[in-house]
Amino acid sequence: MAKSVQQFPLIAHVIYRLGIGGLENGLINLINNMPVDKYRHIIICLKGSTQFRERLKRKDVQIIDLQKKDGQDWRSFIRFYRILKQYKIDIIHTRNLAAIEYQVPAFLAGVKYRVHSEHGWDTFDPEGNNKKYQYLRRLLSPLIKVFIPLSLHLQDYLVEKVKIPKYKIQRICNGVDITKFYPEKVKQLASDCPLPFDKKGIYIGTVGRMHGVKDQITLVTAFIMLMQAHQEFIGQVYLILVGDGPLRQEAIDLLEKHQLLQYAWLPGEREDIADIMRALDIFVLPSQAEGISNTILEAMATGLPVIATAVGGNPELVKQETTGLLVPPSEPEAMAQAILSLLIDKEKRQQLSENSHQRVIDNFSIQAMVTKYTRVYDSLGFKRK
Repeated sequence: MAKSVQQFPLIAHVIYRLGIGGLENGLINLINNMPVDKYRHIIICLKGSTQFRERLKRKDVQIIDLQKKDGQDWRSFIRFYRILKQYKIDIIHTRNLAAIEYQVPAFLAGVKYRVHSEHGWDTFDPEGNNKKYQYLRRLLSPLIKVFIPLSLHLQDYLVEKVKIPKYKIQRICNGVDITKFYPEKVKQLASDCPLPFDKKGIYIGTVGRMHGVKDQITLVTAFIMLMQAHQEFIGQVYLILVGDGPLRQEAIDLLEKHQLLQYAWLPGEREDIADIMRALDIFVLPSQAEGISNTILEAMATGLPVIATAVGGNPELVKQETTGLLVPPSEPEAMAQAILSLLIDKEKRQQLSENSHQRVIDNFSIQAMVTKYTRVYDSLGFKRK
């Protein structure tokens, strides 16, 4: 007799907030593509969810808002404990620093199978040097059976700074949905984009939450420097910044100050990311810190040359002068120079585009990612009573 769906182990994925972001996108892709006859899932959000939850295709996955208050909310641990007991959770999977403390109530609730993954750096610790955060991870490590870093950089951090034994670590890179992100020969701007569309125009863009370490201001500054130094590009080169957050208004003010706002589009959060990416000619990721960037993978799958800062897992994805260009973080001069080199060399842009797309096809499929996560869950040795 076939197993009832209710018999499959239930995984509780614990994240800070279900909104637009690489971590969240990776989680949704994992759940959407994991076979339904392997595991069941619920998502527990410390701080709620946005319309991003609508990307979840499986109707049997419940999203629970823990309604954690700012600061140290001890009562949230009690609520979390009760949720685990109520739903009879089999496996707990916390993600990033914000959620790792919830391994404690999971242990107390009798959840025997516990996983934690590191997807990128905390906003207040972009280099991983904070001793308090290192100690917290080390203190909780005996409760965690498997650590999953998304990049070699994060893996080295766990081994060398946090002192996690290597046998506990399984590195898994994100995968990208190549049925959604793919190149388009005929470019077309979004219908509500106010920028003029010109086949000779070159559209530079980025996607991401506009705050802290994402540092879109460096890209805006580089764009301004480029336009000031090469005025022949004005009206031919445009900037598109997708995402919302405190840096959005700062970017708008900066562009307005230099009378360049009419050559930029900052639409805020969008659901049509794949369509917008297909309208770009160059993708730029200006982050001060990264794990394995979903947006880089999506840009590469779309066949875009990528300019990225040489931080975190970015060098694992962007191969210098092969799939894109790497520049130092927080250096708008270097970024402007990298953008210029692609603006003036169409043949180079095309070659990097083709190489980017092929690299994703060869190395970063969603199915490969799902298979690796499934193996981790299978390795925990769960046995249904």
